[in-house]
Amino acid sequence: MLDRIISELGPWNWMVLGFVLLVMEIIAPGIFMLWIGIAALIIGAVSLLIWDAGFWTWQVQVLAFLALSLISAYVGKKLVGGREDPTDQPLLNRRGAQMVGKMATLAEPIRDGRGRIKLGDTLWRVSGPDLPAGTQVRVTAAADTDLELTVERV
Repeated sequence: MLDRIISELGPWNWMVLGFVLLVMEIIAPGIFMLWIGIAALIIGAVSLLIWDAGFWTWQVQVLAFLALSLISAYVGKKLVGGREDPTDQPLLNRRGAQMVGKMATLAEPIRDGRGRIKLGDTLWRVSGPDLPAGTQVRVTAAADTDLELTVERV
């Protein structure tokens, strides 16, 4: 059945796949289907040129498509991925990282390495050495998820 569909559409099957992937990129943008769609269009163009060649079976076409998809996704990542503009506020939306270096008083004692401090109007979970409530501490680090701060006694 697959052989029949491929032979009926000929090289246009890759063009159809390429355009379907490009439409999917428009509907759900993420700059990923774009590169795979471009790979399918390139394989379609090559197929138009060498369709009658004996070595250009559908298995070879699929392998070429897979290889070209990987290459085009890698090249696309290099082209688009390196365009991050430097910002004047690198800690924006990283509240935990903004707290590093601040002094606070323990609202709850640190027991078994866990406790709470109050910074501003927010209670933060902290980890550090066991300390009683009311101890002055300094924030030394923030977890990547900004859910927990690491503290040390001042």
